[in-house]
Amino acid sequence: MPLDITPEGEPRHRLVVIGDSLSHGFQSGAIFNTDISYPAIIAYELGWPDFRFPRYPGVGGLPLNVEYLLRDLEHRYGTSLSFWEVPLALFRARGFMDEVEDYWERGAGLTVPALSSRNHALAVYGWDLRDALSKSAKSCRDVIKRPNDDVLNQIVENNGERAALRVYPNNPSEPGWEQETLFDAAAALGEEKDDGTDCGIETLIVFLGANNALKSVTDLRVVWSEDDGFQDMAKKNKYTVWQPAHFKTELAAVVEAIKNIKARHVILCTVPHVTVAPIARGVGSKIEPRSRYFPYYTRPWIGDDEFDKDQDPHLTAAEARAVDYAIDEYNDAIEAVVREARTGSANDPARDWYLMDIAGFLDRLAARRYITDVNARPTWWTQYPLPARVAALRPTPDSRFTVGDGHGGRGQGGLFSLDGVHPTTVGYGIIAQEMMNIMRLAGVEFRTAGGAVRPDPVTVDFDRLIRRDTLVRTPPQILTAGVEILGWADDTLDWVKRALSFRA
Repeated sequence: MPLDITPEGEPRHRLVVIGDSLSHGFQSGAIFNTDISYPAIIAYELGWPDFRFPRYPGVGGLPLNVEYLLRDLEHRYGTSLSFWEVPLALFRARGFMDEVEDYWERGAGLTVPALSSRNHALAVYGWDLRDALSKSAKSCRDVIKRPNDDVLNQIVENNGERAALRVYPNNPSEPGWEQETLFDAAAALGEEKDDGTDCGIETLIVFLGANNALKSVTDLRVVWSEDDGFQDMAKKNKYTVWQPAHFKTELAAVVEAIKNIKARHVILCTVPHVTVAPIARGVGSKIEPRSRYFPYYTRPWIGDDEFDKDQDPHLTAAEARAVDYAIDEYNDAIEAVVREARTGSANDPARDWYLMDIAGFLDRLAARRYITDVNARPTWWTQYPLPARVAALRPTPDSRFTVGDGHGGRGQGGLFSLDGVHPTTVGYGIIAQEMMNIMRLAGVEFRTAGGAVRPDPVTVDFDRLIRRDTLVRTPPQILTAGVEILGWADDTLDWVKRALSFRA
Protein backbone atom coordinates (compact mmCIF):
# COMPACT_ATOMS: atom_id res chain seq x y z
CA MET A 1 0.00 0.00 0.00
CA PRO A 2 1.48 3.44 -0.88
CA LEU A 3 2.43 5.55 2.12
CA ASP A 4 0.81 8.93 2.68
CA ILE A 5 4.26 10.48 3.17
CA THR A 6 5.54 9.19 -0.17
CA PRO A 7 4.39 10.99 -3.34
CA GLU A 8 3.24 9.18 -6.43
CA GLY A 9 5.65 8.75 -9.31
CA GLU A 10 8.99 7.15 -10.02
CA PRO A 11 11.23 7.15 -6.91
CA ARG A 12 14.54 8.88 -7.42
CA HIS A 13 16.33 6.39 -5.15
CA ARG A 14 15.29 2.82 -5.79
CA LEU A 15 17.17 1.27 -2.87
CA VAL A 16 18.71 2.55 0.38
CA VAL A 17 20.15 0.22 3.03
CA ILE A 18 20.99 1.02 6.66
CA GLY A 19 22.95 -1.66 8.47
CA ASP A 20 26.12 -3.15 9.89
CA SER A 21 28.78 -5.52 8.52
CA LEU A 22 26.26 -7.81 6.83
CA SER A 23 24.98 -4.88 4.74
CA HIS A 24 28.43 -3.30 4.40
CA GLY A 25 29.71 -6.45 2.66
CA PHE A 26 32.26 -7.56 5.28
CA GLN A 27 34.00 -10.84 4.45
CA SER A 28 36.96 -12.88 5.77
CA GLY A 29 37.88 -10.24 8.33
CA ALA A 30 37.70 -7.20 6.05
CA ILE A 31 35.50 -4.81 4.15
CA PHE A 32 36.71 -4.94 0.55
CA ASN A 33 34.45 -6.21 -2.25
CA THR A 34 31.57 -3.81 -1.63
CA ASP A 35 30.52 -4.08 -5.28
CA ILE A 36 29.19 -7.58 -4.51
CA SER A 37 27.62 -6.87 -1.12
CA TYR A 38 24.00 -7.98 -0.96
CA PRO A 39 22.71 -4.38 -1.49
CA ALA A 40 24.92 -4.05 -4.59
CA ILE A 41 23.67 -7.42 -5.85
CA ILE A 42 20.06 -6.25 -5.47
CA ALA A 43 20.81 -2.98 -7.28
CA TYR A 44 22.41 -4.95 -10.12
CA GLU A 45 19.30 -7.11 -10.43
CA LEU A 46 17.07 -4.02 -10.27
CA GLY A 47 18.86 -2.79 -13.38
CA TRP A 48 19.74 0.38 -11.45
CA PRO A 49 23.34 1.45 -12.19
CA ASP A 50 23.10 4.59 -10.03
CA PHE A 51 23.44 2.72 -6.71
CA ARG A 52 26.21 4.37 -4.69
CA PHE A 53 28.38 2.50 -2.20
CA PRO A 54 31.76 3.07 -0.48
CA ARG A 55 34.95 1.51 -1.80
CA TYR A 56 38.02 0.18 0.01
CA PRO A 57 40.84 -0.41 -2.47
CA GLY A 58 44.29 -1.60 -1.58
CA VAL A 59 45.85 -4.43 0.43
CA GLY A 60 42.67 -6.41 0.89
CA GLY A 61 40.55 -3.78 2.64
CA LEU A 62 39.99 -3.01 6.35
CA PRO A 63 41.07 -4.19 8.88
CA LEU A 64 42.65 -7.58 7.98
CA ASN A 65 41.72 -9.74 4.99
CA VAL A 66 42.41 -13.28 6.20
CA GLU A 67 41.93 -14.75 2.72
CA TYR A 68 44.61 -12.42 1.31
CA LEU A 69 46.97 -13.33 4.16
CA LEU A 70 46.47 -17.09 3.73
CA ARG A 71 46.90 -16.94 -0.06
CA ASP A 72 50.11 -14.95 0.42
CA LEU A 73 51.45 -17.58 2.85
CA GLU A 74 50.38 -20.41 0.55
CA HIS A 75 52.12 -18.79 -2.40
CA ARG A 76 55.35 -18.53 -0.41
CA TYR A 77 55.35 -21.75 1.61
CA GLY A 78 52.90 -24.14 -0.03
CA THR A 79 49.84 -25.81 1.46
CA SER A 80 51.54 -26.85 4.71
CA LEU A 81 54.13 -25.31 6.98
CA SER A 82 57.15 -27.33 8.03
CA PHE A 83 58.68 -26.75 11.45
CA TRP A 84 61.43 -24.51 10.13
CA GLU A 85 58.99 -22.46 8.00
CA VAL A 86 56.80 -21.42 10.96
CA PRO A 87 58.99 -18.49 12.11
CA LEU A 88 59.38 -17.37 8.48
CA ALA A 89 55.59 -17.47 8.02
CA LEU A 90 55.07 -15.53 11.24
CA PHE A 91 57.55 -12.90 10.06
CA ARG A 92 55.76 -12.66 6.71
CA ALA A 93 52.32 -12.45 8.35
CA ARG A 94 53.47 -9.55 10.47
CA GLY A 95 54.97 -7.97 7.38
CA PHE A 96 51.65 -8.28 5.55
CA MET A 97 49.81 -6.73 8.49
CA ASP A 98 52.35 -3.91 8.56
CA GLU A 99 51.68 -3.22 4.86
CA VAL A 100 47.94 -3.01 5.57
CA GLU A 101 48.49 -0.78 8.59
CA ASP A 102 50.80 1.57 6.69
CA TYR A 103 48.39 1.83 3.75
CA TRP A 104 45.43 2.92 5.88
CA GLU A 105 47.23 4.91 8.59
CA ARG A 106 49.98 6.65 6.64
CA GLY A 107 49.55 5.81 2.93
CA ALA A 108 46.98 6.28 0.19
CA GLY A 109 44.15 4.91 2.35
CA LEU A 110 44.51 7.82 4.77
CA THR A 111 42.82 10.20 2.29
CA VAL A 112 39.04 9.97 2.27
CA PRO A 113 37.78 10.60 -1.27
CA ALA A 114 35.44 13.53 -1.88
CA LEU A 115 31.83 12.38 -2.10
CA SER A 116 29.40 15.14 -2.92
CA SER A 117 26.38 12.77 -3.11
CA ARG A 118 25.26 10.52 -0.29
CA ASN A 119 25.76 6.80 -0.61
CA HIS A 120 22.75 4.52 -0.87
CA ALA A 121 24.64 1.83 1.07
CA LEU A 122 24.65 3.31 4.58
CA ALA A 123 26.20 0.50 6.60
CA VAL A 124 29.28 0.24 8.80
CA TYR A 125 30.75 -2.96 10.15
CA GLY A 126 30.71 -3.42 13.90
CA TRP A 127 27.91 -0.93 14.55
CA ASP A 128 24.99 -1.71 16.83
CA LEU A 129 21.68 0.14 17.08
CA ARG A 130 23.10 2.98 19.20
CA ASP A 131 26.05 3.51 16.84
CA ALA A 132 23.72 3.89 13.87
CA LEU A 133 21.59 6.35 15.83
CA SER A 134 24.44 8.44 17.19
CA LYS A 135 27.67 8.28 15.20
CA SER A 136 28.48 10.83 12.50
CA ALA A 137 31.42 11.69 10.29
CA LYS A 138 32.50 14.25 12.89
CA SER A 139 32.33 11.87 15.84
CA CYS A 140 34.29 9.26 13.88
CA ARG A 141 36.94 11.77 12.84
CA ASP A 142 37.23 13.09 16.40
CA VAL A 143 38.23 9.71 17.86
CA ILE A 144 40.92 8.97 15.26
CA LYS A 145 44.22 9.80 16.91
CA ARG A 146 47.66 10.00 15.39
CA PRO A 147 48.46 6.29 14.87
CA ASN A 148 51.48 4.49 16.25
CA ASP A 149 53.46 2.11 14.04
CA ASP A 150 53.10 -0.65 16.64
CA VAL A 151 55.37 -3.64 16.05
CA LEU A 152 53.09 -5.98 18.04
CA ASN A 153 49.54 -4.66 17.58
CA GLN A 154 49.38 -4.26 13.82
CA ILE A 155 45.63 -4.11 13.29
CA VAL A 156 44.74 -0.71 11.79
CA GLU A 157 43.88 1.67 14.63
CA ASN A 158 40.34 3.06 14.62
CA ASN A 159 39.62 0.91 11.57
CA GLY A 160 35.84 1.07 12.07
CA GLU A 161 35.85 4.86 12.14
CA ARG A 162 38.11 4.98 9.09
CA ALA A 163 35.69 2.71 7.25
CA ALA A 164 32.72 4.86 8.31
CA LEU A 165 34.26 8.04 6.89
CA ARG A 166 33.97 6.49 3.42
CA VAL A 167 30.28 5.76 3.99
CA TYR A 168 29.33 9.32 4.90
CA PRO A 169 29.46 12.15 2.33
CA ASN A 170 32.61 14.24 2.24
CA ASN A 171 31.13 17.49 1.07
CA PRO A 172 32.28 20.57 3.00
CA SER A 173 30.07 22.80 0.84
CA GLU A 174 26.89 21.33 2.33
CA PRO A 175 26.06 22.65 5.83
CA GLY A 176 25.66 20.05 8.56
CA TRP A 177 26.82 17.01 6.61
CA GLU A 178 29.46 16.16 9.23
CA GLN A 179 26.76 15.78 11.89
CA GLU A 180 24.56 13.31 9.98
CA THR A 181 23.88 9.85 11.37
CA LEU A 182 23.09 6.96 9.04
CA PHE A 183 19.39 7.66 9.56
CA ASP A 184 19.88 11.37 8.89
CA ALA A 185 21.65 10.55 5.62
CA ALA A 186 18.79 8.26 4.56
CA ALA A 187 16.22 10.93 5.48
CA ALA A 188 18.15 13.48 3.40
CA LEU A 189 18.07 11.12 0.41
CA GLY A 190 14.31 10.84 0.85
CA GLU A 191 13.98 14.62 0.71
CA GLU A 192 16.09 15.13 -2.42
CA LYS A 193 14.16 16.69 -5.29
CA ASP A 194 14.41 15.91 -8.98
CA ASP A 195 13.10 18.54 -11.43
CA GLY A 196 11.04 20.06 -8.65
CA THR A 197 9.41 16.76 -7.65
CA ASP A 198 10.09 15.09 -4.31
CA CYS A 199 10.60 11.45 -5.28
CA GLY A 200 11.79 9.80 -2.08
CA ILE A 201 13.02 6.21 -1.68
CA GLU A 202 11.35 3.19 -3.20
CA THR A 203 12.70 0.48 -0.84
CA LEU A 204 14.48 1.04 2.46
CA ILE A 205 16.15 -1.97 4.11
CA VAL A 206 17.13 -1.70 7.80
CA PHE A 207 19.29 -4.59 8.97
CA LEU A 208 20.70 -3.84 12.43
CA GLY A 209 21.00 -5.62 15.78
CA ALA A 210 23.47 -8.45 15.18
CA ASN A 211 26.23 -6.50 16.93
CA ASN A 212 24.09 -6.30 20.05
CA ALA A 213 24.96 -9.99 20.55
CA LEU A 214 27.75 -10.92 18.11
CA LYS A 215 30.67 -10.24 20.42
CA SER A 216 29.50 -13.13 22.60
CA VAL A 217 30.88 -15.49 19.94
CA THR A 218 33.76 -13.40 18.58
CA ASP A 219 35.05 -12.87 22.14
CA LEU A 220 33.63 -16.16 23.51
CA ARG A 221 32.35 -14.53 26.66
CA VAL A 222 28.94 -13.30 27.82
CA VAL A 223 28.79 -9.85 29.41
CA TRP A 224 25.23 -8.54 29.72
CA SER A 225 24.39 -4.86 29.22
CA GLU A 226 23.63 -2.78 32.29
CA ASP A 227 21.01 -0.11 32.90
CA ASP A 228 23.43 2.78 33.22
CA GLY A 229 25.67 1.97 30.28
CA PHE A 230 23.93 0.38 27.31
CA GLN A 231 23.32 3.74 25.61
CA ASP A 232 26.63 5.25 26.65
CA MET A 233 29.06 5.36 23.70
CA ALA A 234 32.05 4.84 26.00
CA LYS A 235 30.64 2.28 28.43
CA LYS A 236 28.77 0.01 26.03
CA ASN A 237 31.90 -1.45 24.41
CA LYS A 238 32.43 -3.75 27.39
CA TYR A 239 29.12 -5.56 26.78
CA THR A 240 28.82 -8.56 24.47
CA VAL A 241 25.01 -9.10 24.73
CA TRP A 242 22.23 -6.57 25.27
CA GLN A 243 19.47 -7.46 27.71
CA PRO A 244 16.19 -7.73 25.75
CA ALA A 245 14.68 -4.74 27.60
CA HIS A 246 17.67 -2.61 26.58
CA PHE A 247 17.46 -3.81 22.99
CA LYS A 248 13.76 -2.90 22.86
CA THR A 249 14.54 0.60 24.10
CA GLU A 250 17.07 1.06 21.30
CA LEU A 251 14.70 -0.48 18.76
CA ALA A 252 11.99 2.03 19.64
CA ALA A 253 14.40 4.86 18.82
CA VAL A 254 15.30 3.17 15.52
CA VAL A 255 11.62 2.86 14.60
CA GLU A 256 11.04 6.58 15.19
CA ALA A 257 14.07 7.37 13.02
CA ILE A 258 12.75 5.13 10.22
CA LYS A 259 9.36 6.87 10.30
CA ASN A 260 11.11 10.15 9.45
CA ILE A 261 12.46 8.70 6.20
CA LYS A 262 10.34 9.01 3.06
CA ALA A 263 10.29 5.43 1.82
CA ARG A 264 7.52 3.65 -0.03
CA HIS A 265 8.46 0.18 1.25
CA VAL A 266 10.50 -0.69 4.36
CA ILE A 267 12.06 -4.08 5.13
CA LEU A 268 13.21 -4.79 8.68
CA CYS A 269 15.37 -7.84 9.38
CA THR A 270 15.48 -10.11 12.38
CA VAL A 271 18.75 -10.79 14.23
CA PRO A 272 20.48 -14.08 13.35
CA HIS A 273 21.27 -16.57 16.10
CA VAL A 274 24.97 -15.89 16.47
CA THR A 275 25.71 -19.44 17.68
CA VAL A 276 24.95 -20.72 14.15
CA ALA A 277 28.10 -19.00 12.84
CA PRO A 278 31.02 -21.46 12.63
CA ILE A 279 33.42 -19.12 14.46
CA ALA A 280 32.05 -20.81 17.60
CA ARG A 281 32.16 -24.59 17.00
CA GLY A 282 30.20 -26.97 19.19
CA VAL A 283 32.43 -29.46 20.99
CA GLY A 284 31.54 -33.16 21.02
CA SER A 285 27.91 -34.33 20.97
CA LYS A 286 24.76 -32.48 21.94
CA ILE A 287 24.04 -32.18 25.66
CA GLU A 288 20.99 -34.45 25.21
CA PRO A 289 19.40 -36.31 22.27
CA ARG A 290 16.81 -33.67 21.26
CA SER A 291 18.84 -30.58 22.11
CA ARG A 292 20.27 -28.09 19.62
CA TYR A 293 23.14 -27.23 21.99
CA PHE A 294 26.62 -28.63 22.50
CA PRO A 295 28.20 -28.67 25.96
CA TYR A 296 30.83 -26.12 24.91
CA TYR A 297 31.50 -23.76 21.98
CA THR A 298 35.08 -22.90 21.05
CA ARG A 299 37.17 -21.95 18.00
CA PRO A 300 36.74 -24.16 14.91
CA TRP A 301 40.44 -25.05 14.84
CA ILE A 302 40.36 -26.56 18.35
CA GLY A 303 39.48 -30.24 17.92
CA ASP A 304 37.35 -32.25 20.32
CA ASP A 305 40.38 -34.22 21.52
CA GLU A 306 42.39 -31.03 22.07
CA PHE A 307 39.74 -28.96 23.81
CA ASP A 308 40.46 -28.11 27.45
CA LYS A 309 37.68 -26.20 29.19
CA ASP A 310 40.18 -24.90 31.75
CA GLN A 311 42.50 -23.46 29.11
CA ASP A 312 40.63 -22.80 25.87
CA PRO A 313 38.20 -19.91 25.27
CA HIS A 314 34.62 -21.14 25.20
CA LEU A 315 30.94 -20.61 25.88
CA THR A 316 28.91 -23.18 27.77
CA ALA A 317 25.63 -24.64 26.54
CA ALA A 318 23.78 -22.57 29.13
CA GLU A 319 25.45 -19.38 27.90
CA ALA A 320 24.72 -20.20 24.25
CA ARG A 321 21.09 -20.91 25.11
CA ALA A 322 20.78 -17.64 27.05
CA VAL A 323 22.18 -15.63 24.11
CA ASP A 324 19.80 -17.37 21.70
CA TYR A 325 16.83 -16.71 23.97
CA ALA A 326 17.76 -13.03 24.18
CA ILE A 327 17.91 -12.87 20.38
CA ASP A 328 14.49 -14.55 20.23
CA GLU A 329 13.15 -11.69 22.32
CA TYR A 330 14.86 -9.16 20.06
CA ASN A 331 13.13 -10.77 17.10
CA ASP A 332 9.73 -10.89 18.78
CA ALA A 333 10.07 -7.13 19.26
CA ILE A 334 11.08 -6.58 15.61
CA GLU A 335 8.15 -8.68 14.40
CA ALA A 336 5.77 -6.68 16.63
CA VAL A 337 7.12 -3.41 15.21
CA VAL A 338 6.40 -4.54 11.63
CA ARG A 339 2.96 -5.85 12.59
CA GLU A 340 2.02 -2.58 14.29
CA ALA A 341 3.32 -0.50 11.37
CA ARG A 342 1.25 -2.47 8.87
CA THR A 343 -1.86 -2.18 11.05
CA GLY A 344 -1.50 1.51 11.85
CA SER A 345 -3.49 3.48 14.41
CA ALA A 346 -5.63 6.57 14.74
CA ASN A 347 -2.52 8.74 15.05
CA ASP A 348 -0.21 6.81 12.75
CA PRO A 349 -1.18 5.66 9.23
CA ALA A 350 -0.58 2.09 8.13
CA ARG A 351 2.80 1.66 6.49
CA ASP A 352 4.07 -0.78 3.90
CA TRP A 353 6.62 -2.48 6.14
CA TYR A 354 7.87 -6.06 5.73
CA LEU A 355 9.87 -8.59 7.75
CA MET A 356 12.92 -10.48 6.49
CA ASP A 357 13.37 -13.35 8.95
CA ILE A 358 17.07 -13.97 8.51
CA ALA A 359 17.20 -15.75 11.89
CA GLY A 360 14.83 -18.45 10.67
CA PHE A 361 16.51 -18.50 7.27
CA LEU A 362 19.95 -19.21 8.79
CA ASP A 363 18.54 -21.76 11.23
CA ARG A 364 17.27 -23.68 8.20
CA LEU A 365 20.87 -23.73 6.91
CA ALA A 366 22.47 -24.73 10.23
CA ALA A 367 24.41 -27.91 9.42
CA ARG A 368 25.41 -29.29 12.81
CA ARG A 369 22.48 -27.80 14.72
CA TYR A 370 19.70 -29.29 12.58
CA ILE A 371 20.67 -30.68 9.18
CA THR A 372 22.86 -33.54 10.45
CA ASP A 373 20.85 -34.01 13.66
CA VAL A 374 17.32 -35.09 12.78
CA ASN A 375 16.29 -35.44 16.44
CA ALA A 376 17.08 -31.79 17.24
CA ARG A 377 14.76 -30.36 14.57
CA PRO A 378 11.78 -28.39 15.90
CA THR A 379 8.35 -28.96 14.36
CA TRP A 380 8.52 -25.75 12.30
CA TRP A 381 11.90 -26.61 10.73
CA THR A 382 12.40 -27.50 7.09
CA GLN A 383 15.76 -27.42 5.33
CA TYR A 384 16.32 -24.29 3.26
CA PRO A 385 16.27 -25.08 -0.49
CA LEU A 386 19.44 -23.62 -1.95
CA PRO A 387 19.14 -21.91 -5.35
CA ALA A 388 19.59 -24.52 -8.09
CA ARG A 389 22.91 -23.17 -9.33
CA VAL A 390 24.31 -23.15 -5.77
CA ALA A 391 22.90 -26.59 -4.92
CA ALA A 392 24.65 -27.97 -8.03
CA LEU A 393 28.08 -27.05 -6.68
CA ARG A 394 30.16 -29.93 -5.30
CA PRO A 395 30.37 -30.35 -2.45
CA THR A 396 27.05 -28.65 -1.76
CA PRO A 397 27.76 -25.45 0.21
CA ASP A 398 26.87 -25.64 3.89
CA SER A 399 27.28 -23.63 7.10
CA ARG A 400 30.41 -25.37 8.35
CA PHE A 401 33.77 -23.59 8.31
CA THR A 402 35.04 -23.28 4.72
CA VAL A 403 38.20 -25.31 4.03
CA GLY A 404 40.09 -26.64 1.01
CA ASP A 405 40.12 -30.29 -0.05
CA GLY A 406 43.91 -30.40 -0.53
CA HIS A 407 43.55 -30.68 -4.32
CA GLY A 408 42.63 -27.14 -5.29
CA GLY A 409 38.92 -27.34 -4.50
CA ARG A 410 36.62 -26.93 -1.51
CA GLY A 411 36.33 -29.65 1.12
CA GLN A 412 33.38 -28.29 3.11
CA GLY A 413 31.55 -25.06 3.91
CA GLY A 414 30.98 -22.39 1.29
CA LEU A 415 28.29 -20.24 2.94
CA PHE A 416 30.52 -18.53 5.53
CA SER A 417 33.77 -16.74 4.72
CA LEU A 418 37.09 -17.28 6.48
CA ASP A 419 36.22 -15.15 9.51
CA GLY A 420 33.54 -17.71 10.39
CA VAL A 421 30.95 -14.95 10.85
CA HIS A 422 30.17 -13.28 7.52
CA PRO A 423 28.87 -14.85 4.28
CA THR A 424 30.79 -15.74 1.18
CA THR A 425 29.75 -13.97 -2.02
CA VAL A 426 27.33 -16.82 -2.75
CA GLY A 427 25.99 -16.48 0.79
CA TYR A 428 25.38 -12.78 0.22
CA GLY A 429 23.63 -13.71 -3.02
CA ILE A 430 21.19 -15.90 -1.09
CA ILE A 431 20.42 -13.01 1.29
CA ALA A 432 19.89 -10.76 -1.75
CA GLN A 433 17.47 -13.31 -3.24
CA GLU A 434 15.38 -13.40 -0.06
CA MET A 435 15.25 -9.59 0.02
CA MET A 436 14.27 -9.51 -3.65
CA ASN A 437 11.43 -11.95 -3.00
CA ILE A 438 10.02 -9.53 -0.42
CA MET A 439 10.50 -6.57 -2.77
CA ARG A 440 8.52 -8.38 -5.46
CA LEU A 441 5.79 -9.02 -2.89
CA ALA A 442 5.73 -5.26 -2.36
CA GLY A 443 5.34 -4.71 -6.11
CA VAL A 444 8.88 -3.49 -6.85
CA GLU A 445 9.78 -3.88 -10.52
CA PHE A 446 13.12 -5.38 -11.56
CA ARG A 447 14.38 -4.41 -14.98
CA THR A 448 16.90 -5.49 -17.55
CA ALA A 449 19.85 -3.30 -18.51
CA GLY A 450 17.72 -2.09 -21.41
CA GLY A 451 14.89 -1.03 -19.08
CA ALA A 452 12.40 -3.85 -19.79
CA VAL A 453 10.46 -5.16 -16.78
CA ARG A 454 11.60 -8.65 -15.80
CA PRO A 455 8.85 -11.25 -15.33
CA ASP A 456 8.60 -13.45 -12.23
CA PRO A 457 10.44 -15.27 -10.89
CA VAL A 458 13.13 -12.62 -10.57
CA THR A 459 16.31 -14.43 -9.57
CA VAL A 460 19.87 -13.53 -8.71
CA ASP A 461 22.46 -14.28 -11.38
CA PHE A 462 24.39 -16.83 -9.31
CA ASP A 463 26.67 -17.71 -12.23
CA ARG A 464 28.04 -14.15 -12.00
CA LEU A 465 28.56 -14.48 -8.24
CA ILE A 466 30.15 -17.92 -8.42
CA ARG A 467 32.70 -16.57 -10.88
CA ARG A 468 33.62 -13.94 -8.27
CA ASP A 469 33.50 -16.26 -5.27
CA THR A 470 37.05 -17.52 -4.79
CA LEU A 471 36.15 -19.24 -1.51
CA VAL A 472 33.45 -21.40 -3.10
CA ARG A 473 35.58 -22.28 -6.12
CA THR A 474 39.18 -22.40 -4.85
CA PRO A 475 39.61 -21.67 -1.14
CA PRO A 476 43.18 -21.44 0.18
CA GLN A 477 44.53 -25.00 0.27
CA ILE A 478 46.65 -24.13 3.27
CA LEU A 479 43.31 -24.55 5.06
CA THR A 480 42.71 -28.26 5.62
CA ALA A 481 39.80 -29.88 7.44
CA GLY A 482 41.61 -29.16 10.70
CA VAL A 483 42.10 -25.42 9.92
CA GLU A 484 45.26 -25.57 12.05
CA ILE A 485 46.78 -22.61 10.22
CA LEU A 486 44.05 -20.30 11.54
CA GLY A 487 44.64 -21.62 15.04
CA TRP A 488 48.32 -20.81 14.62
CA ALA A 489 47.45 -17.34 13.30
CA ASP A 490 45.09 -16.70 16.20
CA ASP A 491 47.66 -17.84 18.77
CA THR A 492 50.43 -15.72 17.27
CA LEU A 493 48.57 -12.73 15.82
CA ASP A 494 45.38 -12.77 17.94
CA TRP A 495 43.56 -11.87 14.72
CA VAL A 496 40.08 -13.04 15.75
CA LYS A 497 39.78 -10.76 18.76
CA ARG A 498 41.51 -7.83 17.14
CA ALA A 499 39.91 -8.02 13.71
CA LEU A 500 36.42 -9.30 14.63
CA SER A 501 35.68 -7.59 17.94
CA PHE A 502 35.61 -4.28 16.06
CA ARG A 503 37.57 -2.36 18.65
CA ALA A 504 39.99 0.45 17.93
